[in-house]
Amino acid sequence: MGRSQWLPRGGDPRFGPGFGPGAGLGPGAGPDADDTGCSILHVDMDAFFASVEVRHRPELRGRPVVVGGVGNRGVVSSASYEARRYGVRSAMPTARARALCPHAVYLPPDFTRYTAASRAVMAIFRDVTPLVEPLSLDEAFLDVAGARRLFGRPVEIARLIRARVVRELGLTCSVGVASTKFVAKLGSTRAKPDGLLVVPAARVIEFLHPLPVSALWGVGERSAATLHRLGLNTIGDLAEAPAGMLRRALGEAAATHLHALATGRDHRRVVPEQVEKSIGAEVTFEVDVTDPEEIRRALLSLAERVGSRMRRAGQVGRTVAVKVRWADFRTVSRSRTLDVPTDTAREMFDTGWALFTALDPTEPIRLVGLRMEGLAAAAQTPQQLALGAPERGWREAEAAADAAAARFGRSVIGPASLLGRADPRRNENPPHP
Repeated sequence: MGRSQWLPRGGDPRFGPGFGPGAGLGPGAGPDADDTGCSILHVDMDAFFASVEVRHRPELRGRPVVVGGVGNRGVVSSASYEARRYGVRSAMPTARARALCPHAVYLPPDFTRYTAASRAVMAIFRDVTPLVEPLSLDEAFLDVAGARRLFGRPVEIARLIRARVVRELGLTCSVGVASTKFVAKLGSTRAKPDGLLVVPAARVIEFLHPLPVSALWGVGERSAATLHRLGLNTIGDLAEAPAGMLRRALGEAAATHLHALATGRDHRRVVPEQVEKSIGAEVTFEVDVTDPEEIRRALLSLAERVGSRMRRAGQVGRTVAVKVRWADFRTVSRSRTLDVPTDTAREMFDTGWALFTALDPTEPIRLVGLRMEGLAAAAQTPQQLALGAPERGWREAEAAADAAAARFGRSVIGPASLLGRADPRRNENPPHP
């Protein structure tokens, strides 16, 4: 099952030349890699959304599959490795993906399905250790120092997790095992797809320094270009650069952060159960929109999705925020804090629509989004009943819709105003596992 090795073959294009087949720091230690002091695991599911779709539709196995906004302005959220061979990548415009791989199967995202798969994955992680820090639906850090007595060495725990994910869920993942979070995440990226990489604590510098500066956490295109102009092309170059030069080029905070990573220092611990600060969704229209009714339906559809996600997560929110992007890419956001926390789509929509109409929009609109902020656990938030409010109302109706959607699919139930019309969510802009 997959590859178990000290340094993987193949690698990742982000690591630049010199890290292709056979690249490494010497003979691979394989199953006997020295994982002393390497209690941090980074587990990253392989092409998660696409893999879940293939599991749901086995006839797609072996074919290029692309998940994301399926319209002309959609964005690729996930691509199977068969599609990646044609150059398709996450965050790429769907139109570009279709040009590269016209014969791929293009699917809109189904977050209900992905969320259920994510919960099952995280449950496997938590069977091993309570110290699980999810980063998104498809990846997490684990601290397995306390699990060694039950499950063995970190590399053995990594193999156990990978075997369970395949056996129980029919999915694959890649795992980096290291002494720090940063190096473990680099390791899982180098191990993809379906691989395992151990970076021995004693050889972190040897592993890091040949890598390009773009592999550092926090180095984007602009900062990479700045570093390249200074002649700093590898992590080793940055580690040896004068501190004053880095501060002048990047600023005090960024210079300190990147120099620490470049020298193998990362003191962050695995922090379990991080609570989302907000939950939202947005949609890019096929063509710029001026019809208020079409925007109204889009906001209603987004509110339905956000409300469903919040109820599944057991959270309520205090602040509704609306985002609008015009045809010329100008973007504005407006928000309003409610008197009482809510998880109902109807309240989110009513507030969001009021915020939108207050903008008095007259120009064509490219994108709208809706987000709930100020989240708290619903079970710990007192519910305030309004005077004269019915005993049962929108929340009960929406909870019943959740139950029906869980059984029959989200497409079979929804607001009447959306029936018989194209669902704006087909072009929703998802995250990018």
